[in-house]
Amino acid sequence: MIRTATFLLIASVVTSQAAAQSSYPMLMDVAPLAVQAGASAEHTVHARYNLFGAYQVIVAGAGVTGEPIPEPVAAKKDEKKDEKKDSKPATPPAKPNQVNHKVRFTAKPDALLGVREIRLATPQGLSTVGQLLVVRDPVVVESGKNNTLAEANPIALPAAVCGAVEANEDVDYFKFKVEAGRTLTFHVRSQRCEDKIHDLQTHVDPIITLKNSAGVVLAANDNYFYGDSLLNYTFKTAGDYYLEVRDVRYQGNVYWQYCVEINDRPLVQTIVPAVLAPGAKASVELVGLQLPTGAKGEIEVPAGAAEGPAWLAPRLGKELLNPVPVLISKLPTTFESPKAKNVPADAQDFAVPSVLVGRLASDGEADCFAFAAKKGDAFNFNVCAKRAQSSLDSVISIYNEKGVRLTESDDIQIHRTSTTDSILEGWSAPADGKYVVEIRDLHLRGGATFPYALSVTRAEPHFVLHADMDKVYLPGGVGGQVFVRAVRKSGFAGEIQLNVEGLPKGVRAVCGKILADGQDGTILFYAEPGTKLLAAEARIVGTAVHKAADGKETQLSAVATPWQEVYMPGGGRGHFPVDTFFISVCDPLDVVKVKVTPTEVVLKPGESKKIEIEIERSPEFDKNLTLDLLYRHLASPFGDSLPKGVTIDDKQSKTLLTAKETKGYITLKAAPDAKPADKQLVPVMAQAAINFVMKMSYCAEPLRVSVVAK
Repeated sequence: MIRTATFLLIASVVTSQAAAQSSYPMLMDVAPLAVQAGASAEHTVHARYNLFGAYQVIVAGAGVTGEPIPEPVAAKKDEKKDEKKDSKPATPPAKPNQVNHKVRFTAKPDALLGVREIRLATPQGLSTVGQLLVVRDPVVVESGKNNTLAEANPIALPAAVCGAVEANEDVDYFKFKVEAGRTLTFHVRSQRCEDKIHDLQTHVDPIITLKNSAGVVLAANDNYFYGDSLLNYTFKTAGDYYLEVRDVRYQGNVYWQYCVEINDRPLVQTIVPAVLAPGAKASVELVGLQLPTGAKGEIEVPAGAAEGPAWLAPRLGKELLNPVPVLISKLPTTFESPKAKNVPADAQDFAVPSVLVGRLASDGEADCFAFAAKKGDAFNFNVCAKRAQSSLDSVISIYNEKGVRLTESDDIQIHRTSTTDSILEGWSAPADGKYVVEIRDLHLRGGATFPYALSVTRAEPHFVLHADMDKVYLPGGVGGQVFVRAVRKSGFAGEIQLNVEGLPKGVRAVCGKILADGQDGTILFYAEPGTKLLAAEARIVGTAVHKAADGKETQLSAVATPWQEVYMPGGGRGHFPVDTFFISVCDPLDVVKVKVTPTEVVLKPGESKKIEIEIERSPEFDKNLTLDLLYRHLASPFGDSLPKGVTIDDKQSKTLLTAKETKGYITLKAAPDAKPADKQLVPVMAQAAINFVMKMSYCAEPLRVSVVAK
């Protein structure tokens, strides 16, 4: 759910007549990083490219809203003094390049604590994702020069201390008083708030250090939650103490924001069990800091909660604690037996499907579970541990009845990101019998913070979808596109029809399909004439029919995960999953029209045909444009919906339009063995470079490409 606040702009300030320029609002940070629940505060959003005229702030989840703070408008001069009878109409002024914007965030007292995605909607388009942290304690922002103990900022506790490691060798100090015997937790959020930032490239690696008034180091921590620090310390004597925050490499960046939450409350790291059913109200063991051993809390899952990872806050008595990640699942649950089961011969029996819930309580422990299978039965094994803030770096292995290891899985990659949670998909039993799945830590560690939830299911035909973009721009009279990639699993090999749910009024979508022998499809979006500026959340859904060998048909569907581009060091194009997909209707930009002729191409195997493309530029835009039907970076195609066997003949195409050129063409060539395809949707794009990686794509009306039988 998305909550928004809209600021009505003065018409004379924002005008679609202003000069066009390549723009792609990229949020770099929010300063300060945190807002206190129950409070309202002013923040600065730093960005690359233009945030001028921001009219809407979008915050993911309930309980937090944002509104842009309008920039002061300069007073108008008395035009009559300089008025001349023969004067020509004045040229509308260009929009200033405003890369920072003031925003006011307001968090309700019961707002869920933790990280939220934010975006700013501007006349130049919707921004990339930024990050905002909701905290319980008052926010204290670093001030002045605080690079030595003598210059330390004094703070009162509890507090959420915000600052930035803004330059090489920057070291921030904060001074606080503490009484003897008090235990404090210092929890850093910084690196984890940078994964979704589009153009950051290098990330902070924070380290925190506690010192006494003499500068003696008492304790320090580097990595705990991935690259972020966590420190729990009991002060033996009363007095003044200092917290030091820096990058472990002594590097810095103006966008490296951090927040250190300092308090003496319990901090829950994970819960046991870490898997709960929708609508459940369960008693769970709380694992973390400043908690009694075996502390029991209560956690409630909304009845309509979707299956998958979610953040929920447990209660300890009447106290609401910090949210923790849990796995929501409708599968039956099997809890580990207290009996020894460290070897396959002692494995605990369970029935498939099930979620195996347990903990590696001591070093060297491995948990084994046994299940029956017939030859050819296929299974999926999916560990949720690191994703639930467990310390476990899992490895799973499959053994036969004789104790012979058949296969194992460690770290895996999901689309374009990696996880240390183990996943093994589509494993088939080689014979009838009993098999054992073993879970252990890669480094043979164990302890209270090593719980796991291991889902074991039969491998049913299905697919997952990844949207190559997290938003689509609709500037004026041209269209926008998004490519959607399918990953087929467990024998599904069919065609997938794409659809859009939640289209806003004034926007239409032309939905393509992912062919049975292809991996990409496309959706084209268009804003009807007169549609006002808007940023609206939507969902991309794929549907398909799986036909089994016995003729039985099964209806399948999946919601596409939106992926935001991440500019990788060295100029690579990476991706990171985000929560939402948006449609952004914005002002005209560099290209105001793209025309393709013809709009339907029919090819015979071995045949080539040329399509003509004509663009209309904004009067001020004279940069290079690239014509394409694929979305690609360097040698890698990130989106290609052409029928298999149909390619672009680069030697017979004019795809680079320099300076003020407006006409080009692309020649399509069908291979001699190209398979038949019927009216496959293909985007015709004029692409303007934003930076080395990013492109702004302007689309023509739909092009349909068919291949007829030879």
